[in-house]
Amino acid sequence: MELARILKPDSVKVLGSCSSKKRLFHEIGDLAEQVYGLPPGAIVEALMEREALGPTGVGQGIALPHARLPKLDAVAGLFVRLEKPMEFDSIDRQPVDLVFALLAPQSAGVDHLKALALVSRTMRDANTCTKLRSNANPATLYTILTEATTSQAA
Repeated sequence: MELARILKPDSVKVLGSCSSKKRLFHEIGDLAEQVYGLPPGAIVEALMEREALGPTGVGQGIALPHARLPKLDAVAGLFVRLEKPMEFDSIDRQPVDLVFALLAPQSAGVDHLKALALVSRTMRDANTCTKLRSNANPATLYTILTEATTSQAA
């Protein structure tokens, strides 16, 4: 699986700041509606429900919120870079500025886990994160993300 299969060029966004997780999830929901035609309210609700099980802030300024949705056909990714890091209840208590959200069909099973593992591996790469934090152009961010997974696979 390659990141380019789950992340579209227009599903990458840069936000100046976000006041809360819920506000961030609304931004992700709006982006998912624009790019994938998904209902934003259902996305916000699903992400909030998953977050209630335990924070998806994995440390080092990275969050990987994810949820399953009944009316989705394939795994879909959305990436948000925050210019101003926000509190996210991360495991290392550091604020988050890189957010990769994954939405998966209710029945995705192993595909959801493979996508989550791929995103996690990509976001754990310090060089990739440095490049992501150094750029504010969504097209450049998309290229960094999709090239990172291609070079890791080689």
